Amino acid sequence: MENVENLHEQIEKLQKQLVSQEKMASLGLLSAGIAHEIQNPLNFVINFSKLSVKLLNDLLEVVDDCKDKLTEDEAADIEDISADLQSNLKKISEHGERAISIIQGILLQSRGKAGEKLPTDVCKLTHEYVWLSYHAMRARNNKFNITIREDYPDNLKMQLLVPQDFSRAILNVVNNAFYAVWEKAQQEVEVYEPIVSVAVKQEGNQLLILIADNGNGISAEIQQKLFHEVITTKPVGKGTGLGMSITRQLMEENLEGSISFTTEMGSGTTFKLIIPYK
Repeated sequence: MENVENLHEQIEKLQKQLVSQEKMASLGLLSAGIAHEIQNPLNFVINFSKLSVKLLNDLLEVVDDCKDKLTEDEAADIEDISADLQSNLKKISEHGERAISIIQGILLQSRGKAGEKLPTDVCKLTHEYVWLSYHAMRARNNKFNITIREDYPDNLKMQLLVPQDFSRAILNVVNNAFYAVWEKAQQEVEVYEPIVSVAVKQEGNQLLILIADNGNGISAEIQQKLFHEVITTKPVGKGTGLGMSITRQLMEENLEGSISFTTEMGSGTTFKLIIPYK
C-alpha cells in the first residue's frame, strides 16, 4: 500500500513538472514572437535616425554655402539647433541598438532548451541585464535615478553556460542593489549619491562578477537567513523573498559556481558571483 502511495506521489510530481515545462515552452514561444514584432519597428527607428543624420549633414552644407546671407545670431541658432539634433539622433540610434541587442538575447534564450548551455558573452549579457533592471525600476518610478559604474574586460572569450540561468542570477542581485540605494536615498538627510558598481574580472580559472551598492547594508539577522529562507526587506507587494534563495540555487546547481557577499551597515553591500572560466 505504501509503495502504491509513493508511486502515486511520484506520478503527481512528474505531472506538475510536465505542466511547468509546457508553460515555459509556451512562454519561450511568446517571448520569441514579441521580440520579432518589436525588432522590426526598432530597425526602422535605427535606420531612419542614421538617414536623418546624413540629411542633416547635407542641410548644414547648404546652410554653410549661404552663411553670408545670415545674421550672426541666425547662424549661431542654426549651429546650436543642429548640434542638439545630431546629439538626439545619436542617442536614438544608440538606444535602438541596445534594445536590438536585448531582443537578440531574448531570441537566443528562447531558442535554447531549458538547461541548454550556449556560447555566451558574459560581459555583454551582464551589461544588458543591468540596464534592463534599471529601466524596469524607472518604469515603476520615474524619479528613480542613480549612478551606474561598469567595468568589463575587453577580450574575454565566450563562456559555455545556460544564459537564462546566468541572466536571472544577475537580474536578482542587481534588482536588490538598485532597491538598496533607492531606499537609502529616501532616508538620507545629507547629500547622498546612490551608486551601483558592476565589474567582471578573470582570476585564473574563475570569472568574478562583482555587484556593489552604497546602500544601508544588510543587518546581521537577515545575513544569516538571506540565502536559506523566504525573506524580503521590501514592502508588501514589492518582493517575494525568493530572489536570493533562487539565485544561490542557480549559481551553485545550474552554473557550477557560487555566490557570497560582504556588507557593512550604513556603507553598502558587495555581492560576488563566481563561475568557472573555461
